[in-house]
Amino acid sequence: MKEAIDQQIKAIEQNNQVRVLFACESGSRAWGFASPDSDYDVRFIYAQLLNNYLSIRERKDTIELPVNQELDVNGWDIRKTLQLFLKSNAPLYEWLQSPIVYKSDSNFSSELKELMPTYFSHRAGCHHYLSIVRNTFENDLQGEQVKLKKYFYALRSLLAGLWIVENKSLPPMEFGQLRTLITNNDWNESIDNLLEHKKAADEKALISPVAFLQEWIEKTLVYCKEKADALEPIKHDIAVLDTLFRKYIGNHDL
Repeated sequence: MKEAIDQQIKAIEQNNQVRVLFACESGSRAWGFASPDSDYDVRFIYAQLLNNYLSIRERKDTIELPVNQELDVNGWDIRKTLQLFLKSNAPLYEWLQSPIVYKSDSNFSSELKELMPTYFSHRAGCHHYLSIVRNTFENDLQGEQVKLKKYFYALRSLLAGLWIVENKSLPPMEFGQLRTLITNNDWNESIDNLLEHKKAADEKALISPVAFLQEWIEKTLVYCKEKADALEPIKHDIAVLDTLFRKYIGNHDL
């Protein structure tokens, strides 16, 4: 599959006259709880030709390929990327931490990673993750049977929120690192059992709700929400990101 993804990236560059600066895996394979039939969620950042940025013509700032059963591939223009970086877009901050990288301009990714700890808003990031938890818990984890993968969506996001309020730092992307926050043996045993189940189950697998985890999610969500409201909002000057933007659209050799 790596070879097929590499070919997709090359085709994107040729067909759209762009340069892919960074491409990574963003879904369950990168989070650390993929099912045997999980697709590949490839996300990328690209730069267009310099003259495209000097035109008054409106241009798309995303590239999206048709989704199939194996591949989900889409990317953001560098201008859109840096605008969202400034706004502490949590998925973007996760992409830059992905353990599975398909292509990278090492200078570009290193410069953005260096800025991440100071540009990431703990308040905005925490509210993002807690919103995912609340929606998933209320809409997907209340029936007699629930999708196994939805548990992990809720758990990973809740751990990310908990990481922010407890450590006052950017949360890691991988579930294995996030779960180090919890030392309770019963909790970890429940998670280990779910992980073993998910490794062998398909994406549509259903399970009965786990009472212990249901209670933990509900209580931890309330705790994190109270802590998140007390986090200070931050605002950064865009000059540094403007400089970065100009540097990489000016260094575009197709």
